[in-house]
Amino acid sequence: MRTTLLVMLGAALPAVLVAQAPAGACTHRGNAAALAQRASPLDSAQATIDGATVKVCYGRPSAKGRAIMGGLVPFGEPWRLGANEPTRLTLPFAAVVAGVRVEAGTYSLYVVPQQAAWEVHVNRAVERWGIPIDSAVVMQDVGKGTVPVETLAQPVEQLTLSLATGATSELVVEWEKTRVRIPIRKAG
Repeated sequence: MRTTLLVMLGAALPAVLVAQAPAGACTHRGNAAALAQRASPLDSAQATIDGATVKVCYGRPSAKGRAIMGGLVPFGEPWRLGANEPTRLTLPFAAVVAGVRVEAGTYSLYVVPQQAAWEVHVNRAVERWGIPIDSAVVMQDVGKGTVPVETLAQPVEQLTLSLATGATSELVVEWEKTRVRIPIRKAG
């Protein structure tokens, strides 16, 4: 009975920690020692769009000499757009992400990469491990859009997500020799 109770409490603990995290904070599973041993560190990027802060949280895997697109990340299969927990996008306003209209909140992103374009899925399942992306996860999709792939002249060793603002706002994904720009705009 005592072991069962401890296991039940341990399983509930991450949800409690996540619930107490400030709005927009990057959440993760595990303690500091476990996080320090991850091969792919947790990172984030944020930008101000129309006076409000948009934030993306993700795991940063490295290429380490491996073929990434079409290799480690197979074409035509869902990918969590990072490592470890799913990549999460926090929006303080209603927005359109890759053509998908969403309300203010936090969403996970995953993609189905191809050589010429990526299918970007905006999803409600944020408190889970990044894989598998199975039917239960897909059922929580808000929608999907398609963005073109650009080829970089110089390779990027570690997956990098950044938020660019200006005439248009976008989540920029770069890894190996691939760049993808996912448009984000405030819904009007």
